[in-house]
Amino acid sequence: MIKWFFKYGFLVLLFNTILYSIPITMHTVAPVIFYCLMVCSIIFLSINPNIFREIVLHKSFFFLLSISLINLIYFMFFDLHHQESLEYLLARFIQFSILSLSVYCNYDYFKKDFPDLLVKIVAFIVVFGLILDPFIFNDRYHGIIWNPNMLSSITVLAFSYLLIKKSSNSYMDYFLLILFFIIAISTGSRIVIIGIGLSFIFKFGFSLRNLIYFIFGLVLMMFAVSANLETSLNRISSQSIFNDRTLQFEIALENINNKLYVGHGLDSYSGKVNIELGDEYDGLIMSAHNGYLSLFIQYGIIFGSLILFIFLKKSISVVYFFKEGDEYLNFYLFIVIYTLIASNFESLITGINEFHTILFWFSLSYLSYSKFIKENES
Repeated sequence: MIKWFFKYGFLVLLFNTILYSIPITMHTVAPVIFYCLMVCSIIFLSINPNIFREIVLHKSFFFLLSISLINLIYFMFFDLHHQESLEYLLARFIQFSILSLSVYCNYDYFKKDFPDLLVKIVAFIVVFGLILDPFIFNDRYHGIIWNPNMLSSITVLAFSYLLIKKSSNSYMDYFLLILFFIIAISTGSRIVIIGIGLSFIFKFGFSLRNLIYFIFGLVLMMFAVSANLETSLNRISSQSIFNDRTLQFEIALENINNKLYVGHGLDSYSGKVNIELGDEYDGLIMSAHNGYLSLFIQYGIIFGSLILFIFLKKSISVVYFFKEGDEYLNFYLFIVIYTLIASNFESLITGINEFHTILFWFSLSYLSYSKFIKENES
C-alpha cells in the first residue's frame, strides 16, 4: 500500500481535482478523497523518515521544499491565527511531497505512459459531457465541468500532447485532436488560442507550414465571427484578449497596495478581492485572474518576490537545459512554458485543488529530476 501510494499518489491528487470541478462530486466525493490523501501522506511519511530524507530533501526537489519553508516562516510571523492559512500551509507541503515521491519512485511511468492516460481521462470527460449536453455552440460550453475555463484547460493540454508527440498518430489520435480542438474553442476561453498556437510552435517551429496554419486560423476566425457564437475566436474578435481582465488587474493592484509588504495571507491564494467595491460590481466574480498578481496578493512583495524568483529560476534552468527538445519531455516543457504565459490571464500558480496548477508543479519537478539524471549519467 505504501509503495503504491508513493508511486501513484500524484495521479489520485491530480484526477481528484476533476471531481472538484464536477457539481455532483465537488462537495461529496472529492473532499473525502482529498483529506484521505492528506492523512495517508502524513502517516506514510512519518513512518518512513528515510524516504523523506532521500526524496523530499533531494536536490531536484529542493525548490519545492524552499517554497514550503517560506510558507512556514510567513505563517509563523504574519498569519498565525488563520485556520484556513494553516490548511493551505499543510496542503501545499503535502502536495509537494507527493509530487516528489511520485517523480522519484515512478520516473519511467510518467515519462512514457502518463500522458496517454491523461488523454484517455480527458476524452472520457469530453464524450460523457457531449452525451449529457451535445449543444456545444449554444453558449460557452462546459460539459460536465462547472467552469468552461477548466474544460478549456484540460482539453488544450490533451490536444497539445497529441499534436507535439513524435510517435506516429493513429486515426483515433486524429479524431481526438479534432474533438479536443472543437471543444476547447467552444468553451470561449481566450487563453485557448495561446495554448493551441504554442503547441503548433512546439511541433513545427517558425516554419512555412505554421504560416499556412496561421492563415487557415484567420479564415476560420472570419467564419466564426460571422456567426453569433461564444467561441474563443468570437470572444477574441469582439472583446480582445484582455477586455474585462484590465479592470480586474487594476483592482488586484489596488488589493496588493492595500497590504503591500506582507500580503493578505496564505488563504488568499485565489487572488480574491479583499477591498470594498462599489455596487456596479455586484454579481461579478472579481479576482485577480493573474497568477503573478495572486501571488503578491497572497504574500506581499517581499515573500511573493522570493517565491517568484524560486520557480522562475527553476523554470528557466530546465527550459534552457532541454531547449533542444526530447520526445518524452516536450509535453512537460510545453506545460511549464504555457502555464507561465497563461498565468498572465488566470491564477494558475497558487491554487490547491486545480488541475492545471498541480500539473504545472509536477512538470517542473519532473523536468528538474530529469535534469539531475542527465547531469549525473556518467
